[in-house]
Amino acid sequence: MLTIAVDFDGTIVTHEYPRIGRDIPFAIDTLKRIQSDFQTCLILWTVREGKELREAVEYCRERGLEFYAVNSNYPEEKPESKEPRKLKADLFIDDRNLGGIPDWGIIYQMISSGKYLQPIPTDIQPDYPKPRRGGLMGLFGGK
Repeated sequence: MLTIAVDFDGTIVTHEYPRIGRDIPFAIDTLKRIQSDFQTCLILWTVREGKELREAVEYCRERGLEFYAVNSNYPEEKPESKEPRKLKADLFIDDRNLGGIPDWGIIYQMISSGKYLQPIPTDIQPDYPKPRRGGLMGLFGGK
């Protein structure tokens, strides 16, 4: 079984924390399709807690998206302390990934093809200007 940890703010909805932002197009529909098409365990993995966390879970539930667990490896797990801990997931879908988050259609294709451990396809063009010659330092006025 494939375990996928999914962030909420910036991944399922736009960043407007502590409020719930606007739907990110196709996020919830794609996650529901991943659940129905593949043997997956979805975990909501977010910095939200307390009231804000309950609102996020309910927001997803109202749209038909249920998670196996929330901020834990399995539903019965109770955090022993407030220390950060490692989640046991095969994949993390998070807008804070290096390189950002691909389009939800690309995410679905990567999972369905089993190519989720490979780099994001190169035919995707970034929406920012490419660096000038001179490498990274060229971005900062260096040569």
